[in-house]
Amino acid sequence: MGLPNFNDLAAFVAVARERSFTRAAVRLGVSQSSLSQTIRGLEARLDIRLLTRTTRSVSPTEAGERLLQSLEPRFEEILGELTALAEMKQTPSGTIRITAGEHPAISVLQPALRKFLLANPDVHVEIIVDYGLTDIVAERYDAGVRLGAQIARDMIAVRISPDIKMAVVGTPGYLARYPAPSRPEDLTAHNCINIRLPTHGNLFPWEFEKDGQEIKVRVEGQAVFNNVSMRLSSVLDGVGLAYMPEDQVQRYVEEGRLVRVLEDWCPTFTGYHLYYPNRRHHSIAFSTFVDALRYRGPIAATSPGA
Repeated sequence: MGLPNFNDLAAFVAVARERSFTRAAVRLGVSQSSLSQTIRGLEARLDIRLLTRTTRSVSPTEAGERLLQSLEPRFEEILGELTALAEMKQTPSGTIRITAGEHPAISVLQPALRKFLLANPDVHVEIIVDYGLTDIVAERYDAGVRLGAQIARDMIAVRISPDIKMAVVGTPGYLARYPAPSRPEDLTAHNCINIRLPTHGNLFPWEFEKDGQEIKVRVEGQAVFNNVSMRLSSVLDGVGLAYMPEDQVQRYVEEGRLVRVLEDWCPTFTGYHLYYPNRRHHSIAFSTFVDALRYRGPIAATSPGA
């Protein structure tokens, strides 16, 4: 069996990823016929078919899929090292892609961007707001943001925020019409602004904790949203009660536009963390970005239920 060279293997990975000779050829900057000939030569030297070709599609065979799974992470490591060598004599540059929920995107990432982007004019940051549990490797993100307790153990996690205190709030007008709840169970009698979970489509149960007792209440109400801004607008409009991160409502509480209820029951969750694969070499731009986000303040004691 003849040994394939690096370029042949890189060509195979490109075609297998793109599922198309046309797109892979554009990506590699070669002609489609030349690329097809390279793959045929690789299959001949290995004496095994790697790709199934039809007039409409290209897909890896079982052997091709096995080779792709083996080569892909190694190619990423090699390209990462080459990038690192090039950057040793350069300023940070390139694009950083981050996926995060709306709250951390607004409260943590966006405030850090102005200073970071001004200090690093050759770096581009793309933040995609996504409420699902995104597979950052499969979707080719550099990193994601989640609460600390939600991060897989095979990821590197860097804390980027203090712990997150929750709050249940309503307008003085709403609470003048309906008695304020004294226990979480009382919420079932209120018009609550609900949260739709994107992963399974379920409504998010409101979580509470006090003196070691944990309670989840499935509330009901006329309005259901999957984002922070519309929940905040609706609670300010007096539609009902909302379960919100404390930092998003504190200003309105201080102004008297909102009133907190069940404060002694509201939990504190472990703060947001930036997470990314530990097997991948990261660019100077990414390392600089992580350092800019790193939380260096005091960490509050986390509730047992968080």
